[in-house]
Amino acid sequence: MQKIATVLEMRQLVRELRSRNRGVALVATMGALHPGHRALIDAAKQSGEAVIVSIFVNALQLPSAEAGTYPRTPEADLALCAEAGADAVFLPAVEEIYPPGYSTYVTEEACSKPLCGISRPAQFRGITTILAKLFNIIHPDRLFIGQKDVQQAAVVRKMIADLHLDVEVVVVPTARDADGLAYGVHNRDLTASQRVEAAVVQRALAKATEMVASGVRSTDRVVAEVTHIIGERRRVRVIYISIVDGGTMEAEREIVPGRSLLMIAVWVDEVRLIDNLQL
Repeated sequence: MQKIATVLEMRQLVRELRSRNRGVALVATMGALHPGHRALIDAAKQSGEAVIVSIFVNALQLPSAEAGTYPRTPEADLALCAEAGADAVFLPAVEEIYPPGYSTYVTEEACSKPLCGISRPAQFRGITTILAKLFNIIHPDRLFIGQKDVQQAAVVRKMIADLHLDVEVVVVPTARDADGLAYGVHNRDLTASQRVEAAVVQRALAKATEMVASGVRSTDRVVAEVTHIIGERRRVRVIYISIVDGGTMEAEREIVPGRSLLMIAVWVDEVRLIDNLQL
């Protein structure tokens, strides 16, 4: 596994891979890797392409209060990538990606507006900017994203379509811990009692599945029931609960099985969690 720190070296590696007719799969991360990231690398390996994992704490997509405290575990990250069989890890310094005087940004203004776009307005501008740069540096054939980040996938797909980029977005099923909690960087911040509280999200998703299977198609009914279930936990506060079109992220009035997504974001005390369900 190669460890690469500069744009020049990364481009040289990609040229070498292309000269050997190797495709390229990208797993873009901010580090602090966990089993969810491992699932993305495993899926990318199954494509048969060379797998490049990028690790870069992109402050543009974080609230200012989080930028300096975002967890950094470079040694453990490299070990996970090596064990998973990644071909290369791209670990650029901030100055390599955003040199002094940097002033160019990429925004997507439809899929990025609702849901997390309301509660974290800078997030998707940061994501589209860094991914546009990574696409230009690495020229991947495929980008692998977890289902948990399905709004990000929709935003990136729209950017790709609008800018005529030649990258396929592959969405990998959400990886979950034994208690059903979707893996995430901030799971490590949860205490044992907070994890018990967080389990209400899984119960709410299960209830939504049951309702749709029984024939319920009213988004208002499902959202009301899910809100009621989550509201029973004192330490869990709803950020949003919405049923949307999986492609556009626009709210839907009626559930269309196979297209509609139930999107949930909550605070468990001060830890933010997101999850979703294909209805």
